[in-house]
Amino acid sequence: MAAGDIFKALLSRTYREPNGSIELPSNGMTVKEAIGKNELAKAVETLKKYKDGKANLEKTIVENEKWYKLRHWEVFKGTTNNGERKAGDERPEPASAWLFNSLTNKHADAMDNFPEPNVLPREQGDEQDADVLSSIIPAILERNHFESTYSDAWWYKLKHGAVPYGIFWNNTLENGLGDIDIKQLDLLNIFWEPGITDIQDSRNLFICSLVDDDLLQQNYPQLKGKSTGKVIDVTQYVYDDTVDISDKSVVVDWYYKKTVNGKTILHFCKFVGSEVLFATENEPQNYPEGWYAHGQYPVVFDVLFPEAGTPIGFGYLGIMKDPQMYIDKLSQVILENAAISAKPRYFAKENIGINEEEFLDWSKPIVHVSGNIDQERLVPMTVPTMPTVALNVLEMKIDELKETSSNRDVSQGSSSGGVTAAAAIAALQEAGNKTSRDMVNASYRAYTKINYMIIELIRQFYDVNRSFRIIGKDGAYQYITYNNNAIQGKPLDPAYNGGTAETRVPVFDIVIKPQKRSAYSRMAQNELAKELYGLGLFEPERAEPAMTCLDMMEFDGDEKVRQKVQQGQTLLNIVTQLTEQLNQMNAYIMQLTGAAPIQQTSTGNSIPNNGKTENKQAQARKSAMKSTMTPYGEKLAKRATPDVSENRRQLG
Repeated sequence: MAAGDIFKALLSRTYREPNGSIELPSNGMTVKEAIGKNELAKAVETLKKYKDGKANLEKTIVENEKWYKLRHWEVFKGTTNNGERKAGDERPEPASAWLFNSLTNKHADAMDNFPEPNVLPREQGDEQDADVLSSIIPAILERNHFESTYSDAWWYKLKHGAVPYGIFWNNTLENGLGDIDIKQLDLLNIFWEPGITDIQDSRNLFICSLVDDDLLQQNYPQLKGKSTGKVIDVTQYVYDDTVDISDKSVVVDWYYKKTVNGKTILHFCKFVGSEVLFATENEPQNYPEGWYAHGQYPVVFDVLFPEAGTPIGFGYLGIMKDPQMYIDKLSQVILENAAISAKPRYFAKENIGINEEEFLDWSKPIVHVSGNIDQERLVPMTVPTMPTVALNVLEMKIDELKETSSNRDVSQGSSSGGVTAAAAIAALQEAGNKTSRDMVNASYRAYTKINYMIIELIRQFYDVNRSFRIIGKDGAYQYITYNNNAIQGKPLDPAYNGGTAETRVPVFDIVIKPQKRSAYSRMAQNELAKELYGLGLFEPERAEPAMTCLDMMEFDGDEKVRQKVQQGQTLLNIVTQLTEQLNQMNAYIMQLTGAAPIQQTSTGNSIPNNGKTENKQAQARKSAMKSTMTPYGEKLAKRATPDVSENRRQLG
């Protein structure tokens, strides 16, 4: 049974209630299920240990979300999520957006360098498939709305230090045909073995989700009348203050690895409460190679700043919270001083005879007083001015936050130091974005893993032709069909393999490059193109020195420039050969006919031929040919036709 058919059968079947045994249709024997209630109970205990191991992380993620939404005064004061103030607390709570501005700048840098995959073969015979994969992978990503996913993932990573991507096979896509499904996951709902640094090294991986109870019973009839409960408390809805999850159950996707005959097998089990919904080990006849043939957890962690002892790291919020806290607390003191200064207060003696109600009511034009009014009876309070050191410290903390996040003014388009030239400002921006480039390059490594998994899922599940709209080399849309036949195992030549008949699975490398969306990147690329053109590197007769120059240069897209130069050289050689053949044919025709007209070359040189003149008919034909020739064709012909005038002078 093909892999795609297996998945269709899996979803369409009626799940039976686990009873500790399964009947194999091949021989009718009854064997004990590999995953029963005992194994499930052990898995639940493991899940709880994993959750306890990331308790501090979950607390940090929840706090980071408050910082991101400028609700960090709740963290300062320890208030509830609704942000209610304590009675009598009327002090200002400024929440400046310096931290948020830094995050938006980093996010913009990431999206300016949106990745584009390029698949390369490791063997020459796989070049065609590599080209096709380079074209259809972007189409698969587009169907997954990956640009939106990539944008959301970057917001998440900047806040929390890492973002998990899930690369799954979803048989419900494409009208039931199934397709690759790429999602951003939440760290709060993923659980791994404490102490590991690579998610693939975890002995188990759990992904939890909250599902409505009525939907569960609809999709899994064996759950009707049973209490599913919640094996753990998930904090998926902690970001929302009012969501009711009482009618939801925790569904757990449990992935684990086993080694069979030296090969890693990935198994999968879906359960809720104490009920097994599906397990690959309980159906070995359908899943001899496990859930996914590549044997890896379908999760890729994109880490911002790595941290020892954990597969995740920390984000910009982790290093910017401290200066942001002092910025807002100093701002609170300054605002308090300003408010006090703007609202005068007085020292007054007892029984001074002033109508206080009228005195405090600024709408009253007259304030009645009993007795004499003098400064001894009512003295205004003097509010000390804010010391300069407080303002200096505030500016220092703002500068500290900018430097910490590499969010300097020039990176946001502001000029400094008297620099006004657009090119100079752009150069300063590019130089100031070194940290962003390093950050983006680190993200490309995770993106590379995603594309490797996409190729492996294509290899496993694309067993029927699928249609794709791609962008051809000429920039126009093309429509192609593709299946996985070409990237399956290919038999090796026994003579090549030492007399042993084995198979070879095509292996590919993936190179990631940015799509050059930033204005500076496009400007730099355009200026380079104009410079190369001005140097004459695209002139066919200069192909050899041009290739020598390109060998010493390194820039994005240099392979395309090399290709164009080689194409120009090839075209020149073809035109030269055709010109030589034409001259030979003319000479042969003139020998046969006895005619020897003067032949006009494209360079304007006349070739005498036995002193005979060209007849009027031949001249007319030449004029017609010249009139139909395009200027570009004339230029090529001129370059390709040898100048024989020097040879004639030497002979004459």
